[in-house]
Amino acid sequence: MTLAAADFSFVSDLVRRESSIVLAPGKEYLVEARLLPLARKAGAAGVSELVEKARRHPDRATTQSIVEALTTNETSWYRDGDPFSQLGTTVFPQLLAARPAGEKLRIWSAASSSGQEPYTIAMVASETIPGGSSRVAITATDLSTEMVERTRAGRFSQLEVNRGLPAPMLVRHFTRAGAEWEVAAALRAMVTASQLNLAQPYPRMGPFDVVFLRNVLIYFDVPTKQDILRRVRTLMRPDGWLFLGAAETTLGVDAGWERVALGRTSAYRPIAG
Repeated sequence: MTLAAADFSFVSDLVRRESSIVLAPGKEYLVEARLLPLARKAGAAGVSELVEKARRHPDRATTQSIVEALTTNETSWYRDGDPFSQLGTTVFPQLLAARPAGEKLRIWSAASSSGQEPYTIAMVASETIPGGSSRVAITATDLSTEMVERTRAGRFSQLEVNRGLPAPMLVRHFTRAGAEWEVAAALRAMVTASQLNLAQPYPRMGPFDVVFLRNVLIYFDVPTKQDILRRVRTLMRPDGWLFLGAAETTLGVDAGWERVALGRTSAYRPIAG
């Protein structure tokens, strides 16, 4: 059943109000596919009935469930490859050389989903920095409270570990936990996860040496992108590094960043002043 225009309009307005994420016309199929399991779980006959409930009898739990269902993004291990290889071969060595001995590098995975990105960063640190688990602190945030809890748990299904995780990394950094794989305690200790809406005021945090803000800006309108990039810049060290998704850029959005080529990828650094 095709989602009615009025239902799509209500849901897209709800998501934008709660998260600032834009669901453009033509995404009706996505809304229906994401909300159908939620409707079944709630005992609704279909998505339209779930939307009607949210419209007539709004409650925080239903609203949050709808928003989280529509803002949980695709994720995988070592996504796009090059940003993580450059993190280990270029970024970490430069930052460590510029920091006092023993000072921790602070990294922010700003849209961490179910944890693959922050734990990939943790593996890169463990593999490339002597005593890596004691030299790096990773802050992982996501809009979804469910994804935050999954990150804290550090457990992944076989299907999930099959998506981009090299076999040697699985052997070195995971152990079997029933039908799942559990991230090693040393890596879990590097990651602190919490809920955060990037479009709303941030708590006291930072300053960060590296920020991964990947594959999330594409969901916001230009004013929201500008605001997020400006606020992220205030949370970074002057010589910090920002990694965006392959389809994202600061160019034409926020002039406060310098684009730096890193092998086959690129990163951004705050411009002084």
